Amino acid sequence: MEPTEPRARVVVGVDGSPSSYAALRWAARYARQVGAVVEAIHVWDTPSAIGWSGPAIDPDFDLEQARQRFADELRAVYSDEHPSGVEEHLVEGDPSEVLIRASDGADLVVVGSRGRGGFARAMLGSVSQRCAQHAACPVVVVRQDHEQAH
Repeated sequence: MEPTEPRARVVVGVDGSPSSYAALRWAARYARQVGAVVEAIHVWDTPSAIGWSGPAIDPDFDLEQARQRFADELRAVYSDEHPSGVEEHLVEGDPSEVLIRASDGADLVVVGSRGRGGFARAMLGSVSQRCAQHAACPVVVVRQDHEQAH
């Protein structure tokens, strides 16, 4: 029996923004065409970890909230039909750092052109910019689907 060749990996960041939904749809279409697996990554952090507020009262609550947001985001894109070939990854950390790490060994990273990041992230530079500059593979930046936004 011949060893099977590993499937191509398409990493996509999902943060609840309309452009990240467009990126996930784009990544899924592309992956079907090339026979790749999609790794949908939702990054979360504990608010106190980056100085937004006081100490976290219940880190498990933050994780559960992130899980629920991610499930809602996937449902917003796929309704109730979760396509095969899409893996879900919920990761704690900085979005650009997580996606750049995930790019190692990936064939492609797909990100939305504008995410949900606030003023602090704008000062550090956008996730799409950082991924384009530092990812270990090509990066596709997808704009919001105007027909899906309305």
